[in-house]
Amino acid sequence: MSEDFMLDTDDLERRMDGAMANLRTEFASLRTGRASASMLEPVMVDAYGQQTPINQVGTVNVPEPRMVTINVWDKGLVNKVEKAIRESGLGINPQLNGTIIMLPIPELNEERRRELTKVAGQYAESARVAIRNVRRDGMDQIKKAKNDGMSEDDQKIWEGEVQDITDRFIKAIDDQLATKQAEIMQV
Repeated sequence: MSEDFMLDTDDLERRMDGAMANLRTEFASLRTGRASASMLEPVMVDAYGQQTPINQVGTVNVPEPRMVTINVWDKGLVNKVEKAIRESGLGINPQLNGTIIMLPIPELNEERRRELTKVAGQYAESARVAIRNVRRDGMDQIKKAKNDGMSEDDQKIWEGEVQDITDRFIKAIDDQLATKQAEIMQV
């Protein structure tokens, strides 16, 4: 390999890991018929002039298997939190009780399960696109080095290495998607 060119494969892997972490967060937000505080992680509330995660405007609890409660700290934000949950696409109808918002988790029917598997597929595709964007950045660096005098053999070696990393992450996404879809469809 060329002595003057070193592709930072650790940086590429770190960036791909970031896409995987984001996918795990999005998958955690998909409900599978039982209550989980993590299902509210992607929901953002317009609080104090900026988008804020729900867990930063109130305490999220799971008092029973089919119920999530949010104890909103600022009374002025209760309606904004309720609105954010309604508009989040989670399919949950919030119920107000003072500053406490109760989220009863309904039983998932077959149609809703299919919808959720499609949403999981969309999340996985977004992660694949992010991985491919990181791959493209790596390939662009290699092309630039090729234009600066890297040999074709070195170029092929580096491109193969970037492609191997990409393939590994895409397979991990596909595996996680299959697991999540099976979990959603399980009655």
